[in-house]
Amino acid sequence: MGDFELFSIQEGCSSSGKSMGSTRVGVFLQARLSSTRLPQKVLLPLKGGNVLQHALRSLRKIKADVYALLTDYNSGGALEQYAVEEGFSLFMGAEDDVLQRFTSAVLFFKVERVIRATGDNPLVSWQLASEILELHEKKGADLSHFINIPLGTGVEAVEASALLAAENESADPYEHEHITTFLYRHPERFTILEIEGPAECLLSGRRVTLDTDSDYKLIRNIFSDLYINQPIAAEDIVAWLKRKSAE
Repeated sequence: MGDFELFSIQEGCSSSGKSMGSTRVGVFLQARLSSTRLPQKVLLPLKGGNVLQHALRSLRKIKADVYALLTDYNSGGALEQYAVEEGFSLFMGAEDDVLQRFTSAVLFFKVERVIRATGDNPLVSWQLASEILELHEKKGADLSHFINIPLGTGVEAVEASALLAAENESADPYEHEHITTFLYRHPERFTILEIEGPAECLLSGRRVTLDTDSDYKLIRNIFSDLYINQPIAAEDIVAWLKRKSAE
Protein backbone atom coordinates (compact mmCIF):
# COMPACT_ATOMS: atom_id res chain seq x y z
CA MET A 1 0.00 0.00 0.00
CA GLY A 2 1.12 3.58 -0.61
CA ASP A 3 1.61 6.31 1.91
CA PHE A 4 -1.43 7.87 3.50
CA GLU A 5 -2.22 10.18 6.36
CA LEU A 6 -5.07 10.20 8.83
CA PHE A 7 -5.58 13.90 9.47
CA SER A 8 -8.37 13.59 12.01
CA ILE A 9 -10.51 10.79 13.36
CA GLN A 10 -14.06 10.82 14.67
CA GLU A 11 -16.26 8.36 16.49
CA GLY A 12 -17.77 5.95 13.99
CA CYS A 13 -21.30 5.37 15.25
CA SER A 14 -24.26 7.00 13.56
CA SER A 15 -26.96 8.78 15.52
CA SER A 16 -29.36 6.00 14.58
CA GLY A 17 -27.04 3.15 15.54
CA LYS A 18 -24.39 0.94 14.00
CA SER A 19 -24.83 -1.17 10.91
CA MET A 20 -26.86 -4.31 11.21
CA GLY A 21 -25.12 -7.67 11.50
CA SER A 22 -21.49 -8.47 12.08
CA THR A 23 -20.11 -7.02 8.83
CA ARG A 24 -18.20 -3.80 9.44
CA VAL A 25 -19.44 -1.11 7.06
CA GLY A 26 -17.66 2.09 6.08
CA VAL A 27 -19.21 5.12 4.41
CA PHE A 28 -16.41 6.59 2.28
CA LEU A 29 -16.94 9.92 0.55
CA GLN A 30 -14.27 10.91 -1.97
CA ALA A 31 -13.69 14.61 -2.61
CA ARG A 32 -10.96 16.96 -3.81
CA LEU A 33 -10.48 20.62 -4.72
CA SER A 34 -8.58 20.18 -7.98
CA SER A 35 -11.49 19.90 -10.41
CA THR A 36 -10.53 21.47 -13.75
CA ARG A 37 -14.01 22.05 -15.19
CA LEU A 38 -15.41 23.67 -12.05
CA PRO A 39 -12.60 24.56 -9.60
CA GLN A 40 -13.28 23.91 -5.90
CA LYS A 41 -16.81 22.85 -6.77
CA VAL A 42 -17.31 20.95 -3.51
CA LEU A 43 -17.11 24.26 -1.64
CA LEU A 44 -19.67 26.10 -3.77
CA PRO A 45 -22.47 27.57 -1.62
CA LEU A 46 -26.03 26.27 -1.57
CA LYS A 47 -28.95 27.01 0.68
CA GLY A 48 -28.05 25.64 4.12
CA GLY A 49 -24.36 24.94 3.44
CA ASN A 50 -21.88 24.15 0.72
CA VAL A 51 -21.90 21.20 -1.70
CA LEU A 52 -19.66 19.02 0.46
CA GLN A 53 -21.55 19.73 3.67
CA HIS A 54 -24.84 18.60 2.16
CA ALA A 55 -23.29 15.35 0.92
CA LEU A 56 -21.72 14.66 4.31
CA ARG A 57 -24.94 15.36 6.21
CA SER A 58 -26.99 13.01 4.08
CA LEU A 59 -24.45 10.18 4.20
CA ARG A 60 -24.08 10.50 7.98
CA LYS A 61 -27.66 9.23 8.30
CA ILE A 62 -26.72 5.80 6.92
CA LYS A 63 -26.29 3.12 9.59
CA ALA A 64 -22.60 2.26 9.47
CA ASP A 65 -19.53 1.73 11.65
CA VAL A 66 -17.12 4.18 10.02
CA TYR A 67 -17.60 7.51 8.25
CA ALA A 68 -14.59 8.91 6.41
CA LEU A 69 -13.89 11.68 3.92
CA LEU A 70 -11.20 10.43 1.55
CA THR A 71 -9.18 13.17 -0.12
CA ASP A 72 -5.70 14.01 -1.38
CA TYR A 73 -2.88 15.76 0.44
CA ASN A 74 -3.42 19.09 -1.33
CA SER A 75 -7.12 19.24 -0.43
CA GLY A 76 -7.08 17.88 3.11
CA GLY A 77 -6.31 21.09 4.96
CA ALA A 78 -9.25 22.95 3.43
CA LEU A 79 -11.72 20.09 3.88
CA GLU A 80 -10.82 18.93 7.38
CA GLN A 81 -13.14 21.32 9.20
CA TYR A 82 -16.17 20.13 7.25
CA ALA A 83 -15.38 16.48 7.92
CA VAL A 84 -14.99 17.10 11.64
CA GLU A 85 -18.18 19.16 11.90
CA GLU A 86 -20.25 16.38 10.31
CA GLY A 87 -18.70 13.48 12.24
CA PHE A 88 -16.37 12.15 9.54
CA SER A 89 -12.74 11.16 9.81
CA LEU A 90 -10.42 12.75 7.24
CA PHE A 91 -8.20 10.28 5.39
CA MET A 92 -5.65 11.53 2.85
CA GLY A 93 -3.86 9.71 0.06
CA ALA A 94 -2.55 10.15 -3.48
CA GLU A 95 -4.50 12.47 -5.78
CA ASP A 96 -4.74 10.26 -8.86
CA ASP A 97 -4.64 6.74 -7.39
CA VAL A 98 -8.09 6.85 -5.82
CA LEU A 99 -8.30 3.06 -5.72
CA GLN A 100 -5.22 2.87 -3.53
CA ARG A 101 -6.64 5.62 -1.34
CA PHE A 102 -9.76 3.50 -0.81
CA THR A 103 -7.92 0.25 -0.14
CA SER A 104 -5.61 1.99 2.33
CA ALA A 105 -8.69 3.30 4.14
CA VAL A 106 -10.29 -0.16 4.03
CA LEU A 107 -7.27 -1.65 5.77
CA PHE A 108 -6.85 1.19 8.25
CA PHE A 109 -10.49 1.25 9.37
CA LYS A 110 -10.82 -2.54 9.08
CA VAL A 111 -14.08 -2.41 7.12
CA GLU A 112 -15.49 -5.29 5.09
CA ARG A 113 -18.06 -3.38 3.04
CA VAL A 114 -17.99 0.14 1.64
CA ILE A 115 -20.58 2.68 0.62
CA ARG A 116 -18.78 4.75 -2.01
CA ALA A 117 -20.01 8.28 -2.67
CA THR A 118 -18.54 11.38 -4.29
CA GLY A 119 -18.35 14.92 -2.97
CA ASP A 120 -19.85 16.51 -6.08
CA ASN A 121 -23.27 15.03 -5.31
CA PRO A 122 -24.96 17.27 -2.71
CA LEU A 123 -28.29 15.55 -3.46
CA VAL A 124 -27.05 12.04 -2.68
CA SER A 125 -29.84 10.11 -0.96
CA TRP A 126 -29.11 8.36 2.31
CA GLN A 127 -32.41 6.49 1.93
CA LEU A 128 -31.38 5.06 -1.44
CA ALA A 129 -27.95 4.25 -0.03
CA SER A 130 -29.51 2.37 2.86
CA GLU A 131 -31.77 0.42 0.50
CA ILE A 132 -28.99 -0.60 -1.89
CA LEU A 133 -26.82 -1.61 1.07
CA GLU A 134 -29.57 -3.93 2.31
CA LEU A 135 -30.12 -5.44 -1.15
CA HIS A 136 -26.37 -5.82 -1.64
CA GLU A 137 -26.12 -7.86 1.54
CA LYS A 138 -29.18 -10.00 0.79
CA LYS A 139 -27.96 -10.87 -2.72
CA GLY A 140 -24.37 -11.51 -1.65
CA ALA A 141 -23.09 -9.14 -4.33
CA ASP A 142 -19.60 -7.73 -4.76
CA LEU A 143 -20.80 -4.44 -6.23
CA SER A 144 -24.30 -2.94 -6.28
CA HIS A 145 -26.04 0.21 -7.44
CA PHE A 146 -29.47 1.42 -8.53
CA ILE A 147 -30.17 2.23 -12.18
CA ASN A 148 -32.65 4.66 -13.77
CA ILE A 149 -32.47 7.12 -10.88
CA PRO A 150 -31.19 10.68 -11.40
CA LEU A 151 -27.40 10.70 -11.67
CA GLY A 152 -26.07 12.17 -8.45
CA THR A 153 -28.62 10.68 -6.05
CA GLY A 154 -27.13 7.19 -5.79
CA VAL A 155 -24.06 5.43 -4.40
CA GLU A 156 -22.22 2.16 -4.89
CA ALA A 157 -22.07 -0.61 -2.30
CA VAL A 158 -18.91 -2.66 -2.73
CA GLU A 159 -17.12 -5.41 -0.87
CA ALA A 160 -13.72 -4.48 0.54
CA SER A 161 -12.31 -7.77 -0.76
CA ALA A 162 -13.27 -6.78 -4.32
CA LEU A 163 -11.53 -3.42 -4.00
CA LEU A 164 -8.41 -5.09 -2.63
CA ALA A 165 -8.40 -7.54 -5.55
CA ALA A 166 -8.73 -4.67 -8.01
CA GLU A 167 -5.88 -2.73 -6.41
CA ASN A 168 -3.66 -5.78 -6.33
CA GLU A 169 -4.29 -6.92 -9.91
CA SER A 170 -4.89 -3.80 -11.97
CA ALA A 171 -2.05 -1.87 -13.61
CA ASP A 172 -4.37 0.38 -15.62
CA PRO A 173 -4.20 4.03 -14.41
CA TYR A 174 -7.84 4.55 -15.45
CA GLU A 175 -8.93 1.70 -13.17
CA HIS A 176 -7.00 3.29 -10.31
CA GLU A 177 -8.60 6.68 -10.87
CA HIS A 178 -12.12 5.23 -11.27
CA ILE A 179 -12.09 2.67 -8.53
CA THR A 180 -14.84 0.21 -9.49
CA THR A 181 -14.01 0.05 -13.22
CA PHE A 182 -11.92 -3.11 -12.77
CA LEU A 183 -14.93 -4.86 -11.24
CA TYR A 184 -17.30 -3.83 -14.05
CA ARG A 185 -14.76 -5.05 -16.60
CA HIS A 186 -14.65 -8.50 -15.01
CA PRO A 187 -18.28 -9.62 -14.53
CA GLU A 188 -17.15 -13.23 -14.79
CA ARG A 189 -15.33 -12.80 -11.48
CA PHE A 190 -17.49 -10.37 -9.53
CA THR A 191 -21.20 -10.49 -8.75
CA ILE A 192 -22.58 -7.14 -9.87
CA LEU A 193 -26.11 -6.12 -8.87
CA GLU A 194 -27.63 -3.43 -11.08
CA ILE A 195 -31.24 -3.05 -10.07
CA GLU A 196 -33.92 -0.51 -10.87
CA GLY A 197 -34.47 2.00 -8.11
CA PRO A 198 -37.73 2.49 -6.20
CA ALA A 199 -40.62 3.51 -8.46
CA GLU A 200 -40.99 6.97 -6.93
CA CYS A 201 -37.30 7.71 -7.55
CA LEU A 202 -37.10 6.67 -11.20
CA LEU A 203 -36.13 9.28 -13.78
CA SER A 204 -33.70 7.87 -16.30
CA GLY A 205 -31.38 10.23 -18.14
CA ARG A 206 -31.59 13.14 -15.70
CA ARG A 207 -28.63 14.38 -13.73
CA VAL A 208 -28.22 16.32 -10.50
CA THR A 209 -24.48 15.84 -10.18
CA LEU A 210 -22.12 18.83 -10.25
CA ASP A 211 -19.68 19.14 -13.15
CA THR A 212 -20.54 22.40 -14.91
CA ASP A 213 -21.94 25.87 -14.29
CA SER A 214 -25.31 24.75 -15.66
CA ASP A 215 -25.32 21.83 -13.21
CA TYR A 216 -24.66 24.29 -10.39
CA LYS A 217 -27.55 26.52 -11.48
CA LEU A 218 -29.93 23.54 -11.52
CA ILE A 219 -28.80 22.23 -8.13
CA ARG A 220 -28.97 25.69 -6.61
CA ASN A 221 -32.58 26.03 -7.81
CA ILE A 222 -33.49 22.62 -6.34
CA PHE A 223 -32.08 23.61 -2.96
CA SER A 224 -33.77 26.99 -3.10
CA ASP A 225 -37.17 25.38 -3.66
CA LEU A 226 -36.92 22.17 -1.58
CA TYR A 227 -34.33 22.42 1.18
CA ILE A 228 -35.75 22.78 4.71
CA ASN A 229 -32.93 21.86 7.11
CA GLN A 230 -32.92 18.17 6.12
CA PRO A 231 -31.45 16.21 3.19
CA ILE A 232 -33.80 16.41 0.23
CA ALA A 233 -35.48 13.07 -0.52
CA ALA A 234 -34.87 11.54 -3.95
CA GLU A 235 -38.59 11.26 -4.65
CA ASP A 236 -38.98 15.00 -4.02
CA ILE A 237 -36.13 15.72 -6.43
CA VAL A 238 -37.78 13.55 -9.09
CA ALA A 239 -41.15 15.24 -8.58
CA TRP A 240 -39.49 18.67 -8.86
CA LEU A 241 -37.67 17.74 -12.07
CA LYS A 242 -40.85 16.36 -13.63
CA ARG A 243 -42.80 19.45 -12.65
CA LYS A 244 -40.19 21.79 -14.11
CA SER A 245 -40.06 19.80 -17.34
CA ALA A 246 -43.82 20.17 -17.72
CA GLU A 247 -43.80 23.94 -17.23
